[in-house]
Amino acid sequence: MTVLKIEKLAHNKVLPEYKTEGAAGMDLYAAIEEPITLKPLERTLIPTGLKIELEHGYEAQIRPRSGLSIKHGITLINCVGTVDEDYRGEVCVGVVNLSNDEYTIEPQERVAQMVIARVEQAKLEVVTELTTTARGAGGFGSTGKQ
Repeated sequence: MTVLKIEKLAHNKVLPEYKTEGAAGMDLYAAIEEPITLKPLERTLIPTGLKIELEHGYEAQIRPRSGLSIKHGITLINCVGTVDEDYRGEVCVGVVNLSNDEYTIEPQERVAQMVIARVEQAKLEVVTELTTTARGAGGFGSTGKQ
């Protein structure tokens, strides 16, 4: 099991937590003093009040919460954010309102989830030709309905 070191900033009131024994992601909370209302298609950066230190070879993936996405159209601007192992600033969550209605983010509301994942850096090898496959260059629906 990897260890995630967390530094709580002054405006943080809630630590991330896994809500169930089998949860892959831990919930991140809005470390804000006042509610923030997002109009349709508006985006903002929500602080979590946390700094983290990952072990070598790991990243933190910041992902949308499915309930906020499907019920309210609130998701992440970059879909999945990556916190690199050498980043030491505050973890913030870029959210966007994709619905037709305003949505208010309340202080200490769960706004995203964080998954800790092992990563590797690849060694690049330049070649003159790649191996062939049955799929080839077919993409964007090439294996779906005909």
